[in-house]
Amino acid sequence: MERAVGFRPANARPVVALGQTVEHAMNLTMFDAHGAPLARPTVEGCRSRNQSGDAEPWILPIPVHIVTHHSQLPMSFLQPRPDQPLVIGFDCEGVDLARYGRLCIMQLAFDDAVYLVDAVMGGNSLMQACKLGLESPYVIKVCHDCKRDSEALYFQYGIKLNNVFDTQIAYTLLKEQHGKKWVPDDYISFVDLLADERYCGVVYDEKEEVRVLLRKDPQFWAHRPWTVMMKRVAADDVRFLLRIYERMVKSLTELSKWRLSVRSSLYCQCFCAGDDCFLGCPLPPPPATDQWRTSSRGGTGGGRCS
Repeated sequence: MERAVGFRPANARPVVALGQTVEHAMNLTMFDAHGAPLARPTVEGCRSRNQSGDAEPWILPIPVHIVTHHSQLPMSFLQPRPDQPLVIGFDCEGVDLARYGRLCIMQLAFDDAVYLVDAVMGGNSLMQACKLGLESPYVIKVCHDCKRDSEALYFQYGIKLNNVFDTQIAYTLLKEQHGKKWVPDDYISFVDLLADERYCGVVYDEKEEVRVLLRKDPQFWAHRPWTVMMKRVAADDVRFLLRIYERMVKSLTELSKWRLSVRSSLYCQCFCAGDDCFLGCPLPPPPATDQWRTSSRGGTGGGRCS
């Protein structure tokens, strides 16, 4: 039985993983808004390597679904609604992922499952079905350094990534709140953010292995059928983003949240200058004057979808 051992708590011993069996994961069936079953998990959920038995719920395995048709995705993402705001983890993988490369996988992390959207097999029709959710102001996309992902979506599929909470930017703003000056090009990596116990506290052992494989085979993410490592690493890249979001958003002041919104919007647009003036999209308005004063005194505010 294949074990997902890419992550472990930062203070845990490197031991063999424990967790649910493949058979148990395969029995976790999810349904769409019309009662039709969604895709069953095709690989057991990612798991901790902590044997203590006291792992928090957010680090436990969750189902991982490979999506080749839009009907396998939750309706709350495909048809977002203002009365049902949504927060998801988001990332993309591909070959030379950018304007002229190839987007192969888009990962979407929900509270109860990770969906690996297979752009290789599903093609343009699958990606266009995701357009509403990716552009929606009612869906917060939590990601880490979205610039190249946004560029690939825009030039390959005409999708304008919107309403992003970029954890790389948020980390910098949280440091600034504590009096540390921003230094150009001093951005935290995703691996280092995951290891930070204030926000997550897991060690991503497998990431370097994948980097080595990518140097040897740049087509790694384009190969089909999926390997166990591909499924595991793709899921691991997003499944902790909601945990990080929840911790960060509670600590950000209203002013920092506004700055985050502006900078995240600019991240989405910085490589996407086109004939339809994507760069001209309106930026979020600044907070009210009284919120600025509250922010300067250290008020936090926050919430699941704030």
